[in-house]
Amino acid sequence: MSPQRSLTPEQIEDFRRDGFLVVENFFRDDERQAFGAAVDTGVAGRTSSDTRPMAEKSLYEQSFIQCINLWEDDPEIRAFTFNPDLGKMAADLLGADAVRIWHDQALYKEAGGRETDAHQDRPFWPIKPADQVTAWIPFDGSQRGAGAMAYLPGSHRVGLERFVDISHFFREPYDIVHDPAVADLQPIWVEAEPGSVVFHHSLTVHQADANSTQKTRRVYCIIYFADGCVRRAGIPHIVPDRQGIAVDAPIRGKVSPIVWPREENDLPPAPSDRPPNLGFA
Repeated sequence: MSPQRSLTPEQIEDFRRDGFLVVENFFRDDERQAFGAAVDTGVAGRTSSDTRPMAEKSLYEQSFIQCINLWEDDPEIRAFTFNPDLGKMAADLLGADAVRIWHDQALYKEAGGRETDAHQDRPFWPIKPADQVTAWIPFDGSQRGAGAMAYLPGSHRVGLERFVDISHFFREPYDIVHDPAVADLQPIWVEAEPGSVVFHHSLTVHQADANSTQKTRRVYCIIYFADGCVRRAGIPHIVPDRQGIAVDAPIRGKVSPIVWPREENDLPPAPSDRPPNLGFA
């Protein structure tokens, strides 16, 4: 079967209705394996000094190992992250003429890792308007009981934006799935085959189940935003902070380069001022 490298009008319509979309068979097996191996190496390099057992980690860290902007570390990861076909899909889903990278992140849910609490992404990000989409790439596929994702269909269209403290550092997370705006929506659990990409909107309520297997759930995310989005007030964040972007100024620069349109193999340089705290976000 040939890989799917572009979206149909029906898929775009489904995404805009539901706030998520499964694209099967995007990566060939050799691409998927090479991509996964490169990210494995990147995650190992970022986390080699952390030898704590699961019980000694915070609840947030028990949900996943998180490493952001791995594209800055390794040219092979960078080539996959700036895949123009994937970027074009993100642009089509957002209805944007061009998209930039907000950041990437490896989300490796270890064996025995707890669930990821239901939340929306955009409340964590100082960016407006809400024109962001995440490509969620499970290198080994996605199964229930092994960290699969669930989405509340249409939750990105109800006007809800609520911060959920999934870190558990300050208070118990808000039970967003029972918010009156979305309480009538039933979660859809997604099981995806290896090679698939699952897109979701930044306002879509989503969660992941625990990993009860003996294998790490290996997932890599690429977060795109429509070119022209600006910084909003009130939230510090490493992406605009590194670039010195003021409130209401467009978010662009060496940390947020264009992903699409971009010619294949035309890769942006890695910023030279990578801070030491990118190991964990």
